[in-house]
Amino acid sequence: MQDAEQGSAPELDGQGLRIAMVQARFNESITDALAAACRDELLALGVDAEDIDLVRVPGALEVPLALQALAESESYDALIALGCVIRGETYHFELVANESAAGVTRVALDYQIPIANAILTTEDTAQAEARQTGKGRDAARVAVEMARLLEDL
Repeated sequence: MQDAEQGSAPELDGQGLRIAMVQARFNESITDALAAACRDELLALGVDAEDIDLVRVPGALEVPLALQALAESESYDALIALGCVIRGETYHFELVANESAAGVTRVALDYQIPIANAILTTEDTAQAEARQTGKGRDAARVAVEMARLLEDL
């Protein structure tokens, strides 16, 4: 849903937040761009560079386990999942897309930590490239907004 109306967002302030990103290496040119855009936006929102950690894993299916380890550390205010799954000719696409998303959600709920899910699921590389920067920035904004929301709840 590119260009979907996202509604009005509160003014975001990331100062003092600790955030970790988990980046899948599969489709690395896409995930590198996602991570760079995400980091740049976190910095623009006031998150200190020293408070942003990056963990790299082989692929999207490994992202939830790394998120779980980070959540268990109780060192972070929010986490960010970064990956890219591009449809192929087999059922593998659905399996990876669905299971990685379910794992990310389960970790967020089990550990009550905000996780911005920016694991792209696209039909082709062109769609992924069209979304890599915007979704990276969106993930940073979601992480900061949800971390602040949970502080207030």
